[in-house]
Amino acid sequence: MKPPISRPTPEELCLAVGETMPDIIAPQLKVLFCGINPSVYSVVVGHHFARPGNRFWPALFASGWTPRRFLPAEDWDLLDLGLGITNVVARATVAAADLEREEFESGGKLLEARVRRYEPRFVAILGISAYRTAFARPKAILGLQNETLGGARIWVLPNPSGLNAHYHPPQLARLFGEFREFVEEGD
Repeated sequence: MKPPISRPTPEELCLAVGETMPDIIAPQLKVLFCGINPSVYSVVVGHHFARPGNRFWPALFASGWTPRRFLPAEDWDLLDLGLGITNVVARATVAAADLEREEFESGGKLLEARVRRYEPRFVAILGISAYRTAFARPKAILGLQNETLGGARIWVLPNPSGLNAHYHPPQLARLFGEFREFVEEGD
């Protein structure tokens, strides 16, 4: 197991605004998890969903996607499980509310191109508002979507940020688990 990451300084966090994160991606993944955009915290430490309080890693484990709870520093190990990570918007911000509609729309187009290139079976968008905005689907709900993205099926899950007070860990685990069960039924 990799050691935990050290906390960034306030100066490092300020300097990370606008920076980007590398995708964790490979051809023909089972699922490409797609966050809204990277946090400045994640950019500084170099790992996805690294901000303390983010519930992505606990939700993956509690729902059965991973055999144990991964640390953010183990994000590249997801590839061994047929899973990857990207974002709708590449630019790091302190909060997703700092993003403009146009960034979501252009990010959606770039995501579609990425999906066409790498051909994952599923894209899991982590945030209903991000999905609605990026893909002009104002009435979309959580779960399997009718449309596809670059040939991949789309499943929308709640944003696992600790700032998302609408969903608590048990609910996230259940929703991530329902998605896992659906994916595995198709295997």
